[in-house]
Amino acid sequence: MAQLVLPKESKVTKGKSIDAAAGAKRRRRFVIYRWDPDSGENPRTDTYDIDLDKCGPMVLDAIIYIKNEIDATLTFRRSCREGICGSCAMNIDGTNTLACTIATESIKGDVTIYPLPHMEVCKDLVPDLSHFYAQYASIKPWMQTQTPPPPDKERLQSKDERVKLDGLYECILCACCSTSCPSYWWNSDRYLGPAILLQAYRWIIDSRDEATGERLDDLEDPFRLYRCHTIMNCARTCPKGLNPGQAIAEIKKLMVSRSI
Repeated sequence: MAQLVLPKESKVTKGKSIDAAAGAKRRRRFVIYRWDPDSGENPRTDTYDIDLDKCGPMVLDAIIYIKNEIDATLTFRRSCREGICGSCAMNIDGTNTLACTIATESIKGDVTIYPLPHMEVCKDLVPDLSHFYAQYASIKPWMQTQTPPPPDKERLQSKDERVKLDGLYECILCACCSTSCPSYWWNSDRYLGPAILLQAYRWIIDSRDEATGERLDDLEDPFRLYRCHTIMNCARTCPKGLNPGQAIAEIKKLMVSRSI
C-alpha cells in the first residue's frame, strides 16, 4: 500500500513561542506559518500571544501589530484593508479568506494562519502568484472590438445587458477560490481555475465585447475549462460572495449552444 508523506525538508516544525506582556486582559494566541527560503531550514509555526486591546478587531490588524511590535521578520502582503485589493488573502482557521475582513473574535480558539494552499511560497505568508496572473493575462481581460467606437459617446448597454455583469465584475483576483479548488490543485498547469474562468465569462457575456467566438475557442480545451467538477469550494470560500462555479457552468452552456 502506497504511503504518501511530505519530504523531510518540507515537514512543518514547531517554532518559537512569544507570550503577551504581563497584565494583558484580552489574550489571544496566533499560530503563524513561517518559512524563509534563504535560511535552509524547514518551515515552522511560530506562536504569538497578544493583547487584543493593543490592536484593531480584524486578523490583519493583529498581524500588523505582531510585525510592528513583536517580530519585524514576519512577511505578508496587504494594501487596502477594506476587502477591495485582495492582497491579504491567506488561509485563516482552515479557510481561504481576506485577513482584513475577518474579525479575530469570530474565530474560536487559536487563530491559525497559513499562506494560500497549493502554491509555492515566496516567504512566510506570501505565495507566488506569477502563474495565476499569467493565466489571467491569457484570457485577454479587456474589451475587444472590431467596430470603431461611437464618435461622441461611450459604448452603451441596456439595463438588462448591464445586470448580466453583476456577480462577475466584483472579483478582486484574491485567488481564494482557485487555491481552494481540488481540480486546480491537481491540474493548475493547464486548468485555468475558478477565478480566471469567472473573469473570462465576465468578458464573454459583456454585450460591448465583439470577440465572444474567439474567447470561447480559446477555452474549448479538455483542461482549460472542463476540469471543473462542480465541487463548489470556490463559491463557499469567496470572500466577496461570488459564485465562480455558476460562471463556469454558463460558459459550458454557451459551448453546447453554439455546437447545436
